[in-house]
Amino acid sequence: MDSESISISAGILLSLAASYAPGFAPWYEALSKTHKRLVMLAALLAVSLVVFGLSCLKLEPWVTCDVLGAYGLFRMFVSAAIANQAAYLLSPKSEPEG
Repeated sequence: MDSESISISAGILLSLAASYAPGFAPWYEALSKTHKRLVMLAALLAVSLVVFGLSCLKLEPWVTCDVLGAYGLFRMFVSAAIANQAAYLLSPKSEPEG
């Protein structure tokens, strides 16, 4: 799996977790719009940095550990953010019971 696929998958999975994961979804839904954006961006940045770190440690060959790799990391982050927001807007929200 290439870095672009991993980042897009991570963005979608984080979005689905924000919509449906027990414990996380209610906590996330209670946040303000600004805090929701910051939480998602921080999580996506963490995923991007982990992928870059694993690549630099030569554990996975997703990106190179140089300027081109950093550019790839930026592209990966942007792709993940776009996929994340699209999935979040398209996924139906569960209604609270009661």
